[in-house]
This record gives sequence, structure tokens and C-alpha cells, in this order.
Amino acid sequence: MTHYPPLSGVDEDMAWLLRKNLQDPLVPEHAKDVASWPERMREEWGADEGRAAAGRHREQLVSALDHCRAEIDAFEPDVVVIWGDDQYENFREDIIPPYAVLAYPDLTIKPWATMAHSSGMDDKPNVWNEGPDTALEVKGAPDIARSLAKALLEQGIDVSYAYQPLHQEGFAHAFLNTLLYLDYHRRGFPYPVIAFPLNCYGSLVVANKGFAVSLGEKPGQLDPPSPPPWRFMEVGRAVARAFAATDLRVALVASSSWSHAFNTDKTWRLQPDVAADRRLYDAMVRGEYDVWRTRTTAEIEDSGQQELLNWYTLVGAMEELGRRKPDWSVFEESYVFNSSKVFAVYRP
Repeated sequence: MTHYPPLSGVDEDMAWLLRKNLQDPLVPEHAKDVASWPERMREEWGADEGRAAAGRHREQLVSALDHCRAEIDAFEPDVVVIWGDDQYENFREDIIPPYAVLAYPDLTIKPWATMAHSSGMDDKPNVWNEGPDTALEVKGAPDIARSLAKALLEQGIDVSYAYQPLHQEGFAHAFLNTLLYLDYHRRGFPYPVIAFPLNCYGSLVVANKGFAVSLGEKPGQLDPPSPPPWRFMEVGRAVARAFAATDLRVALVASSSWSHAFNTDKTWRLQPDVAADRRLYDAMVRGEYDVWRTRTTAEIEDSGQQELLNWYTLVGAMEELGRRKPDWSVFEESYVFNSSKVFAVYRP
């Protein structure tokens, strides 16, 4: 599923990032020319800079989220493990683990008082009209999380773990938005949660302070890279093996949109790499996992697909479990709203 931050805002603001990047003086005029854009992008932009299309995009995303929530409710998991990226939120200059298991207890989080800066939505109204005192109760599963970390370490996966937050109070936005969206209609989310953050941004996680910058804001020094894509698949496989050895009912959730326009330099950060996303999506629905495994970190970064590493972990888990193809999936294509969004369900 996606944790697309503008979905928590109002339709008026959904295309704010594209509007912002169109004001960048370093973006050439030919790239800003609407007539040069792909047909789908022109249709989304329309005569109102994407405002009408935002409502349609929201309807599509909420419908898919409702489907995912219904599948989770039907499964009744003992725990929900969420793979998401940490964008200079809980992990900063003092430590950037490649991946970590957060063995947190029950948490009370105030989303609109603590929303991470990297979501880009902390100064904008939210679609639920919730205020800073709104509290989200999140059940933890620290014992299961400790057991998971132990099982991964015994398999040779050098995972970090933590019992309490470091810099981010509560959860980074990848996890917080996942919970907000799986409870979009505010019925409650009763399942214990283990957050499993991944360093998806690698060379830019500290350099860019975790979020989009203008073309002129080139980092003076890049950070070390994230682990290669195939390694995230191996982590996912190890997680699947660890839980398969128990009698727990576990829902594994990969949370991210796919390629991000603000990470795609070859499109002047105006468009996501929809074609690259389509190739990976087609391979996923056909069960061709080698197509995923053979992509390099350089190719991932070239296509602005850093956050797709969350899905790499899920794909690895499904490969380990012999689940070659999803039972249900949708590809919600978008250019104007920063990213295409994919939803998929692999049933037990």
C-alpha cells in the first residue's frame, strides 16, 4: 500500500509539490511546457492544476485502502509488521541503520502535533479536520519484535533493534500514515504493530535531510548508499522464515508509493518514472522475481524508486513462501501527484 502524505491533506493541496517544482528557476522552460508532458499528465493537470483530478485520485486510493483493510480484518492477524522508510526522522546523523526492528510498547501518538517534517504536510489542513490534540492509540508487540530480531540475527541478518524512539516521537510518517490510512474511516485499528524501518534513501538520507530539495540545492557530500535491492529481498525472506517457524498470524505490509517525481532528476523532478514502475509491476504480477533482484541501486536511484525498497522486502518474503503472484493488485498511475501507487494482496 501507499503512505502518500498528501492523501492526509485536502484535494486543493494534493499537487502542491509539482506546483512548487514548476517555480524552480533551474527547471528548463521546455520541461515546464504542459504541451510537452505525457497525455495522462496533461489530463490530470487539466485547467485547474490538478484540483479536479485530485478528488478522483483520492477516490481510487481510498477504495484500494478499503480493500486492503478488509483483507486484514478477514485475516485477524496477531501482529502487523510494517516495512517503511525512515526519512531523517527517528534516525539521523548519530546512527543510520540499514534496517531495524522497533520493539516498542503501546504508544499514544498525536499525529498532528508530531507529524514528521519530511511528510511535507505538517503545516497544511488534514482531510479529517483533526486537531493537534487528536490521539492515536497504537498497540505494540515488543515480545514478538524481540523474538523476530533474535531470529534474524541467528540467520545472519545483522538487524538493529530499539525499545524506544530516538529522535522521532512515536512513529516516522511512513508508519504513522500507514495506520491513519488503514483506518481512513476512523473505526479503530485493533492489531498490534511492529515498525520495521529501512534505509531506503541511502546516499541522500542525511544529505537532503530526508526530503525533496530544489535542483540548486545539491548536497556537498553524499552519504553511504542503502543496501542493494537484492539484500532487501533477502531480509524479507528471512522474516518470512522466522515467522513461518511460529504459530503466529502475521500480516506483512510494505508501505510506499513507487517512483517519486522529486527523486527523478532525468525528468527535472517533475515526473515520476512511470515506465520503470510498470515494468516492475508487470514482473510482480507475473511472479518474475528475478526482474526485481537484478536491478541495481544505481537503477533504483535513476528512476526515483528509493522507497520501492520497502516492496522489495515484501517481494522477497512472498518468494520465500512460494507465493509467486498476488491474489489481487491495482496500479494507480499518476504523474501530477508525485507518484503512482500500487496496492497488492497476497492471501495466506
